Amino acid sequence: MPAHRRSRLLAPLVLIPLLSSCFASGGGGDSGDGDGKGGDGSRLRVALAFPPAENLSPYGADATLLSRLGVTEGLTSLDANGSAAPALAESWRRDGDKAWEFTLRDAVFQDGTAVTPAAVAASLGKATGAEPAPAALEGVTLTAEGSGDRVVRITTDEPDPVLPLRLSSPSLAVLSKNAYAKGGRVDPVGNATGPFELTKVNGATSASLDRFDDYWGGRAQASGIDARFIADGTARANALRTGELDIAEAVPVAQAASLDKETRRETATTRTTSLLLNASSGTFKDAGLRAAARAGLDTSVFAKDVYEGYGDPGAGVYGPAVTWAEGKRSDAVGRADAKKPAGDTVKLATYDNRPELPEAAQVVKQQLEKAGFKVELTVREYSRLEGDALDGKFDAFVLARNTLLDTGDPVAVLASDYTCDGGYNIAQLCDKGVDRAVADAALAADTAKRQDAALAAEARILGSDAVVPLVHQRIITGVADSVQGVILDPYERTLVGTGTRR
Repeated sequence: MPAHRRSRLLAPLVLIPLLSSCFASGGGGDSGDGDGKGGDGSRLRVALAFPPAENLSPYGADATLLSRLGVTEGLTSLDANGSAAPALAESWRRDGDKAWEFTLRDAVFQDGTAVTPAAVAASLGKATGAEPAPAALEGVTLTAEGSGDRVVRITTDEPDPVLPLRLSSPSLAVLSKNAYAKGGRVDPVGNATGPFELTKVNGATSASLDRFDDYWGGRAQASGIDARFIADGTARANALRTGELDIAEAVPVAQAASLDKETRRETATTRTTSLLLNASSGTFKDAGLRAAARAGLDTSVFAKDVYEGYGDPGAGVYGPAVTWAEGKRSDAVGRADAKKPAGDTVKLATYDNRPELPEAAQVVKQQLEKAGFKVELTVREYSRLEGDALDGKFDAFVLARNTLLDTGDPVAVLASDYTCDGGYNIAQLCDKGVDRAVADAALAADTAKRQDAALAAEARILGSDAVVPLVHQRIITGVADSVQGVILDPYERTLVGTGTRR
């Protein structure tokens, strides 16, 4: 049975998974003292789809909430092409097979203390010791230590050619010493380095942020952010339409037509919606029944009907936003012959934070029933569903997964989601052939060879029928006419920056 250690939803020199769309920031990298009208800049009103599920711990799903709101950052970031780019580290170099040296820029934490090599090393040390481990550290053991006034030296137990890419993960955000002072809980409030500082968190309902005036990248143009966590997609769209919000993430496709064309921002992403089949217990432990389920699904209807054209038909783990995978994907390897279902019961589940998913699950239910299965559907809010999913309590699960979110490395998502020890293995897949293929891909240092090896591993994973890609999603962000500089990120790590304003 796979070990389940980590929430990933919201999971090695430099890889370049070229994307079909780039970051569209509209000045997101600019800084300034105001919006030119309000002197000190207006506050931004932002709605996010997922409420905090882990008390805003940086080590799980909440990490992307913090990065999207401009609170946290790591040593590196991802650029528009998926390459590692400078963040708190202004440069880096490899020293032998197992060591890297990162030169820090001049920066301070939001509590006023300096970002020093010792502080960075201590923060990364806390991440490596976290239980469960952050997604970006899946299968990796590293040690960080200060080396001089500005250099952090990071050593890994095994060669890790994508370490700079790995360190861009939101789950490896650098926090000050004060973040770790409260009995094991990690508190990002006032202890991060980003352009906006958390000042108040109202549980899973809302949060207040103020501009961090000493941000190394310059003062943000907005004076702060009033964030609301609204799981209901229709409610997010309505609040934008009535002028209560400036930015609403993940607008449901059913609501897109109700927004003015200028208000809708469509972004191709690396997010794939898939049907995951429990390969270790229950009905779909039988590979023949998994094959029957896959054969019984007409995946063409999801992009066309459920996503109303805001998506592309499911082709694999990686979608068309990752252009290096296009035209290179091989046929699935090792598929079993389909068996005829005899009324086998399937416990199917999904979550409603992304409003298209319940509809997609209903279509899956209908198609599986037509194929001869009996289906029981469960829909809950994600935070109330994840534990059961990771524990294998469902036979099937409809999941929207950003395949390059955790590290930007295409191998990482395969290791976390589809290997015996994967920390986000909702499919409960444990196949020696898959594990070998993923391990081989993880050893490849050359970019092109790593990509090819990842696709070879993907072919084995698809051959297990533990995952059936349904649709490659495009995200619709609602942006009020008065707002400029929203960051449309295909990796869904960032949303607001120093140049975001109204």
